[in-house]
Order: sequence, then structure tokens, then C-alpha cells
Amino acid sequence: MGTSENEDSIVTITANGVELEGELLVPDGATGVVLFAHGSGSSRHSPRNNFVAGRVRDRGVATLLFDLLTEAEDRTYETRFDISLLTDRLVGATRWVRNRDGVGAFRIGYFGSSTGSAAALRAAAQPETEVSAVVSRGGRVDMAEAALKQVSAPTLFIVGGNDHPVLEWNREAYDRLSSEKSLEVIEGASHLFEEPGALESVADRAGEWFERNLA
Repeated sequence: MGTSENEDSIVTITANGVELEGELLVPDGATGVVLFAHGSGSSRHSPRNNFVAGRVRDRGVATLLFDLLTEAEDRTYETRFDISLLTDRLVGATRWVRNRDGVGAFRIGYFGSSTGSAAALRAAAQPETEVSAVVSRGGRVDMAEAALKQVSAPTLFIVGGNDHPVLEWNREAYDRLSSEKSLEVIEGASHLFEEPGALESVADRAGEWFERNLA
């Protein structure tokens, strides 16, 4: 599957008056795009998210990896855990995608990791985003508890079997979801899925979910 990697792949996203750097890659024939919401202390250069994004593009779905925070904001511990701010930025980025030529009519998905999962679920709960699929990897979904009932998009939780507190939070959040849903436990994996084959399993499951709901 070819990907349009040209000078337009590096983009500046204006979200609520703030400029955020990102990379938008669109495979030939794509009809969907996944926005990546990373966890605290991470960025669009996250090797884990970039690995997953590559597998998603292999299935014909575009990807947008971008920084939810400015460099100055990311240096502040409290800002990294400001889920309301992260949610507002993700909603703003979604609005930016909707208004961009070439991808504006695409079905939209969110891939969230850690605290980014909370932002993804809260954003998906807002009717204006019209999200078609959500995937959470090792997500702090407990931080989106109040929004779970409003999420209508098909939602996949992926958690490491050895990530004990996060696994319990995901099980509790899964029970609250009323949309199409799935909880996938990667046995033997920890929070960062650093074990052999663990991240590949995450990427395959996420890719299948987005291909089914967006491609």
C-alpha cells in the first residue's frame, strides 16, 4: 500500500488558538484517518505509536501523529495530566482534520495510550467529533469515567496482562461502555508492551479494528 510522503506530511495544526506540530500520512485509497493521542511525557515521535501507526497505514488507513502540548506546556508535570486540556486539543485537531482538503470527509478514529486514552474517550463522547472507532493501549480509562456512557463509537481496550492496576481500571470501564466494544488482554505484557511480540500484537489488533471501522 503506497503512502503519500511528500512535503505536506509535516503539518501545523491550529487547535483552540495554539499551533501544534504533527505528521499526516495518507495511504493511497484511504477513506479513514486515525488521530494518535499519546500519554504524558510522550510526543509524536513516540516509537511505540509510530510502530502502530505504520501497521495502521499498511491496512489503508491514514494516520495523524501530533503533539498534544507545546514544548513549554510539556515541561510542566501538571499540564501533562490535565485531561480536560488534552481533550480540548484532540477535539481541536479533529476539527482541523474535518476542514482539511483531502481528508476532511474521512471517517475518524482515535488511538490513545496511557493518559491519551482518557482524552480520546472524552473527545469521542462529544457529538461534534463524530468518531467512528477508538482504540486504547494501556489506557488510563479511569480518568474518563464520566464520559464513558456517551461514547457511541466501537471501542477496543488493549491491556497488558501484567499491568495489574490498569487492567482492573479497563475492566471496570469496559463494563460501563454501551457501544460495540472489546477488551483484549496481551498475556505476559507490561504497561509499555516491551516484551517480545507484545507491541506487534497491539498493532495487529488495533489495525484490524480500524480497518473494519474506517477503511
